[in-house]
Amino acid sequence: MRVYVDGRELELSAGATLADALGSSGAYIAPGAIIGVVKGRGEKSRQTNSYWLNTSKGKLRIELLESELLSIWHESVDRISGSTVRWSSADGVAFGPFPSEISFSRDAQEYSRWEVVLGAAGFDRKNTQIIFIRRRHTAAYGTPQEGGVLGHVVGGKNTLDRLAAGDRIESIEPIVEWQEITEKQATQDLTMALEEGMEIFTTVEAELNEDAPLGAEFFLALTREGTLTVDAVSSSYASSDLLLTEPMIFENREPRLEGAVTVRTAGRGLGRIFIYKKDRTSNPAHSVVARIVSGMDMIKLASPGERITIKVRPERIMLLGKSLKDALSQMQSKGIQVRAEGYQGEDAVVVKQEPGATMAILKGKNVVLHSMPSSRLVAVKLYSDQAPKTLDYFRHVTGLKERPLGPLPVFFVYENTLLFKPDVDATSYKELLPENKPEGPVPAGSIAVSNTVSKKMGMVGVKLAEDKRYGPSGEKFEATNIIGRVLEPEKLRDVKEGETVYIMEVR
Repeated sequence: MRVYVDGRELELSAGATLADALGSSGAYIAPGAIIGVVKGRGEKSRQTNSYWLNTSKGKLRIELLESELLSIWHESVDRISGSTVRWSSADGVAFGPFPSEISFSRDAQEYSRWEVVLGAAGFDRKNTQIIFIRRRHTAAYGTPQEGGVLGHVVGGKNTLDRLAAGDRIESIEPIVEWQEITEKQATQDLTMALEEGMEIFTTVEAELNEDAPLGAEFFLALTREGTLTVDAVSSSYASSDLLLTEPMIFENREPRLEGAVTVRTAGRGLGRIFIYKKDRTSNPAHSVVARIVSGMDMIKLASPGERITIKVRPERIMLLGKSLKDALSQMQSKGIQVRAEGYQGEDAVVVKQEPGATMAILKGKNVVLHSMPSSRLVAVKLYSDQAPKTLDYFRHVTGLKERPLGPLPVFFVYENTLLFKPDVDATSYKELLPENKPEGPVPAGSIAVSNTVSKKMGMVGVKLAEDKRYGPSGEKFEATNIIGRVLEPEKLRDVKEGETVYIMEVR
């Protein structure tokens, strides 16, 4: 029996299972990740009401509405092709004229940005024109009584703003979509019986974009466990919310073609990662940071809540938490010049790398490492299920959302209590309502954040001894959100105010 695993042909005996195929191929599946199985393929064409208008300034994509004006469009499309700009203003731009059987009225109508309108210039059918609306306004264009809206501009919107006198529509192309007819499923059942010709997909592979080094690093952070968690899907994309609300700058604008990976850099959905299943035009709020080079079938069949095994190239250079000795060796083996600063004893660990982005390190072939004694690197266990909102704040201000370790400056030390004031002030936009408050004595080693009941909201504290009255941040219980525990509290007994300790989350 012949099957395919990630494009590689295998010969298996009759009655073989999915486990047999994976074993023969040596494919790695991340824990909890799905496997894609395609049983049969086919496709059929589907006529759409979408068209590309190739103008002298670039392409416009329009989608037509189901209306009586469709017949006029189909009758006139050959005449619209080749027409030139009749007039251009801040309100819109019109091409024509061409004769048609359009009905018209002399009434003014209200129009919205991106609408495509048919109207009779001078209230003469022989002077029909197609008008692209640039801004909301009211005008009498000799349109039918119901307004004359033929459709909407859905692509190439920046082209519309550049059109002016002298420009022309050079050609018009209907967009025919090919609809896949595929019998496919996502599964984790390794006992599944295989059939002749089945295609099995285990992994998605992505390639980073060197024009978006920070966004590429953001994507590497999102996939650092070797998985991509799908939180939402639509007909055109799958998205992941692991770093939702985390800020990222815009770096790279290009069309969002099938397989493009973008990060939203502004507006609602900030920090959300999108992977496109269909072509879409560029968007100033979407920075293209990578592209899928294999395994798109996995993206297309994944459902919300499912995880996908993913490999990203090049691999992330993340040296934080490594021994200085190992980090130096790793960089030298890659041909990257490396310089170490700070403490360099036998127990030195890396707590900062400059530049921080993998693509920047590879481009410059240079990195500077900052290290400190391992005694100032403290492991913590965080209670994700018990204090999710507070941990969103904590991971944000320490950088643990994107990196394996983060800084905590020591603010105040007294008795068995240590207070830390994060470098990042996020109390104005992160939620710190009461959550997981202590109900009894606070155990030694507990770590907490002061909530909205406290005047010192956002302060982080660690308690080195059991306390029956006050929480780790020195507050009463109702002002304390317990977020986890320090695994090595003895490392904190000699810290002093003004120092910075680094914490590493143990997952």
